[in-house]
Amino acid sequence: MKSNEQLQKDVMDALKWEPQLNATEIGVIVHDGIVSLTGTVDNYNKKIAAEAAVKDVSGVKAVVEKIEVRYPTALTKTDDQIAADVLKSLENHWNVPDERIKVKVEHAWVTLTGDVSWNYQRDAAKRAIENIPGVKGVSNNILIRSQYVNALEKSIIEKALRRHWSINADDIHVAVNENRVTLTGKVNSLFQKEEAEKIAWKTPGVVFVENDIVIDYKYDYVI
Repeated sequence: MKSNEQLQKDVMDALKWEPQLNATEIGVIVHDGIVSLTGTVDNYNKKIAAEAAVKDVSGVKAVVEKIEVRYPTALTKTDDQIAADVLKSLENHWNVPDERIKVKVEHAWVTLTGDVSWNYQRDAAKRAIENIPGVKGVSNNILIRSQYVNALEKSIIEKALRRHWSINADDIHVAVNENRVTLTGKVNSLFQKEEAEKIAWKTPGVVFVENDIVIDYKYDYVI
């Protein structure tokens, strides 16, 4: 396994590689594969980019993200202004059923509630508002209420996992209870864990995915 020092260096290099980030603004602390990010950035999209960059680094098991967003004075907005921009953005995205989504804004933090039929619609709602100036954070509490009436088939999810290039499906176990899916087992990276969850969410009828997959990074770092 990588040492804390080596993993910290790899994470910092990944942050430097992102053109929209100023790596000197972000602090990195590493302990046993858990990466904590601190610091301040001037928009929410940079906060998201930093977290995404770190998740792609081999050896990272989890990310604790504590980056603060502080907008320049010229881009600071009231909660009412942010709410209006959020509603407009949701309305303008074809794959977001905006009439089923409620918006709350408090201290520039946006909370989405309501329900949609598919997880991709829930994800699209969050993506639709991430680039809005003034937004400091998003809590996506939208529920999935599927119109799919047939019982979930465990084998369909297992076959989908086997088709993915990065996943060894033999290492992942799938359990189905009505329209809820639980994933267990071991993978080599945080990327693989999240990809497995995305695959499960694509299954028609799924309303909840419990991702209990453990990250077991097996490879020594070679210089």
